[in-house]
Amino acid sequence: MAQHAQTSLTAPTGPRPGSHRAWIVAAVAGAAIVAAGAFTTVPGLLISPLHQEYAWDRGQIALAASVNMIFFGFTAPFAAALMERAGIRRVAAGAMLLIAAGALLTTVMAAPWQLVTYWGVLIGLGSGCLTMTFAAVVTGRWFVRRRGLVTGVLSASSHLGQMLFLPLLAWSVDRFDWRPPVVTLALVALAVSALVALFLRDHPADVGALPYGGEHFVAKPAPARGAARRTVTVLFAAARTRTFWLLAGMFIICGASTNGIMWSNWVPAAHDHGMHATAAASMLSLIGVFSALGAAVSGWLTDRFDPRHLLACSFIIRALTLPALPMVLSSTVQPSLVVVVVVYGLVDVATVPPIIALAQRHYGGDGPIVFGWANSAHQLGAGASAFLGATARDLFGTYDVVWAVLSATCLVAALAAPAVRAGKTDRG
Repeated sequence: MAQHAQTSLTAPTGPRPGSHRAWIVAAVAGAAIVAAGAFTTVPGLLISPLHQEYAWDRGQIALAASVNMIFFGFTAPFAAALMERAGIRRVAAGAMLLIAAGALLTTVMAAPWQLVTYWGVLIGLGSGCLTMTFAAVVTGRWFVRRRGLVTGVLSASSHLGQMLFLPLLAWSVDRFDWRPPVVTLALVALAVSALVALFLRDHPADVGALPYGGEHFVAKPAPARGAARRTVTVLFAAARTRTFWLLAGMFIICGASTNGIMWSNWVPAAHDHGMHATAAASMLSLIGVFSALGAAVSGWLTDRFDPRHLLACSFIIRALTLPALPMVLSSTVQPSLVVVVVVYGLVDVATVPPIIALAQRHYGGDGPIVFGWANSAHQLGAGASAFLGATARDLFGTYDVVWAVLSATCLVAALAAPAVRAGKTDRG
């Protein structure tokens, strides 16, 4: 009791100006996610230059991207637990250093296995620490009000990084070869690492502030030990609940029907209809722009409406736009294609804030780790869709069947969303 009374006397009793530090933390976290996201666009730009310079098989080069995706997907849940053990700032700054090291080492590689190690493993590990799970940890600690909005903006930051850097990187590779833009990105990662070390803080209590919108001082929790063990323990516990499988299943479908099919198969699908690669890439960039806007709006709506209903609406809209693509694709960009691309883009990342909100609602402090595992499922869906989509094109000579199947799976996800329990989940 005496200790409790002492805490009450020394802790802030109302909002302080320092509570607005949350917005600085969110901005720095966003910069880290943007920088890490930029590295996801590079492998596609390097395949041809590396093939020409080293005479490596394209499959050997693409293996690095596949390994990167695997480490990216499965690092996230462990990174969330590690942040609770070592702190957000240390993990985020270290992740940016790991990314920078991988990029710089790539410029002096001499064998395909080195590309797999540097770009696949090192950059995969580093970027996997700075995913939407990182966003969930930051918003969970620093925000009470506007949590959904900030989650949406941070979730869109990765796509924003891709869209901001993709045209510049493509131009740089064409003009200066592939090494200068890779070195430039490495320097950006180093600069962001310094920014994180200077301005990011693990918890509002570190600066004597309240979480944004909070009414009570929240003490900083003690470092959690056994990060890896806890991550696996949380997975086993969550796997015994129906809610986890619903969230993971919806995210598998989400990954399959978004970046899994679009980032690897959009350009060849458009080419099948006679569209030039440059025009197809511009439409892909447009999807990215509106996905950032849609994620922010989805976050704002998540603060105000039932996340389950928002998920259902997003999947229904996606289910309607995917089968429309063969009808609007042609040799030139038509207004009908722009409309479909814009609508699809608005729901591209709109599923993330509701999923994060449901994970936090059902699993409390374990929510970010549970979401990390759901995000791993997202990457599995994306990887399967990328491979199976291209395989289906080889078998049927068209992507029409792919759009139809993905549309049907989105309808299944829309039906699954309302089945998530409204309150704390039960063991099932």
